[in-house]
Amino acid sequence: MLRTLTAAAARRWADLALAGLAAERDAIDRINVYPVADGDTGTNLLHTMRAAVDALDAVEPDTLGGVLAALSKGALGGACGNSGVLLSQALRGIAESLRDVAEADGRAFGAALARADELARQAVAEPVEGTVLSVLRAAALAAGAGELDAVVHRATRAAVDALAATPGQLSVLSDAGVVDAGGRGLVIMLDALHAVVRDGERLAPEAPVAGDSGVLEHESQHEYEVMYLLADTDQDRVAALRDALCALGDCVSVVGDGADSWAVHVHCDDIGAAIESGIGTGRVHKIKVTRFADQQAAFARDVAVLACVTDDVLGDLFAAEGADVLVGGAELTEERLREAFVATGAAHVVVLPNDAATAAAVERVGAIGEGQDVVVVPMASPVQGLAALAVHDPTRRRAADQVAMAEAAAATRRGELRIADAEALTWVGRCLPGDVLGLIDGEVVLIGDDVPAAARELATRMLATGGELLTALVRADAPDGLPDALAGHLRHAHPEVEFAHYPGGNLDALLLIGVE
Repeated sequence: MLRTLTAAAARRWADLALAGLAAERDAIDRINVYPVADGDTGTNLLHTMRAAVDALDAVEPDTLGGVLAALSKGALGGACGNSGVLLSQALRGIAESLRDVAEADGRAFGAALARADELARQAVAEPVEGTVLSVLRAAALAAGAGELDAVVHRATRAAVDALAATPGQLSVLSDAGVVDAGGRGLVIMLDALHAVVRDGERLAPEAPVAGDSGVLEHESQHEYEVMYLLADTDQDRVAALRDALCALGDCVSVVGDGADSWAVHVHCDDIGAAIESGIGTGRVHKIKVTRFADQQAAFARDVAVLACVTDDVLGDLFAAEGADVLVGGAELTEERLREAFVATGAAHVVVLPNDAATAAAVERVGAIGEGQDVVVVPMASPVQGLAALAVHDPTRRRAADQVAMAEAAAATRRGELRIADAEALTWVGRCLPGDVLGLIDGEVVLIGDDVPAAARELATRMLATGGELLTALVRADAPDGLPDALAGHLRHAHPEVEFAHYPGGNLDALLLIGVE
């Protein structure tokens, strides 16, 4: 049990909350009936929390206040939808309350939840019970003071109970047989904190507790959702902007970070008037307009797996395993990535980036994409991409399938052979130009002068900790007979290991090895 919330614990909370929202996104989207049945609350919460964690990763603060401030700022800048705006304000309230404490005990965290409740309610022009606001208020009222683990337990338990009660507070939820989608997201956030503070213990049910709405129809009185960020203004002009937006539509929120930035959200019919109101108030940027009817558009299929590769040789390999393919490597632009997402014709796109740089680029584009749900499986090598693709099952629940693919990629140890092009000092000594370098998970582990011998030694080292399958990708200009030499070595030294090899085209490395 944790007695205080530290910077490290808050960082782990953010990571677990992001993972929880990723796993539950589809379930939350399917129960999204209020305020608009547009099936995107889970996606919006995930994108908002991903923006918060990205902001934390960018600055890597070492204090509790710094961690929470980074999360709050990132959430506001990346807030998607009404639910994302409210999440940003809840994080802002916690960050403001704990700004000056080195570690938060139970009393301090209870007070932080109260501040989160206050700011979240101030964020909307017309607060409605039976929503995430009810769930947050129940958590804040139940938290109280005392030891941190008890405070977090009471708050999380109260949130779970309040979520179950939302259908009785809001008729649209009762009619659809669901709980509030935004409230479900908050429960996942609090349950992640509960796991951090109480040694992995969870309280939240694994699925929405009041049914599943299936495919819902858009019921908003307005046609568009308009969002933008606002700067270079003051509180009086922001208050006037809120009044102007209330005259244009509903679901109005104009919320700030406590400093000099505001996030604006409204459902309306007159896009121009909503944006012009902001321009008359301050500097408008990051404008996002969504037409609700477009979110109901049918896709040709539900899920596609998109593999990013360096050339057609690898592309053919991934295509043969059932993936859509995008050829481009490091020069992939945001425009090409967006075009590739659309070209899949799928509502949900799972991306196998096959290297760390492409993964970062896809994350940036996918986080601000519209109309499609884009998930990136973390990986640093095509051998990990092949391992992930091998366990893909389109008939499985999407969240479970994505977790299985991520676990397969993470469990695949990656090795590579490269030819040194300059003199350098490595962990195993100095190398000279022309030396053969063997790397495992990015670290040099051997230096040799013969490619087949280095390949055999690299395989031996990678299998020292076990393995059932060794997959090799061989560059086009690798020495003749390299796969045969590796196969012969494995038959003699590791007959229990299955071996598969494929042409790798113009790989950066001479040889890539994956061990599963």
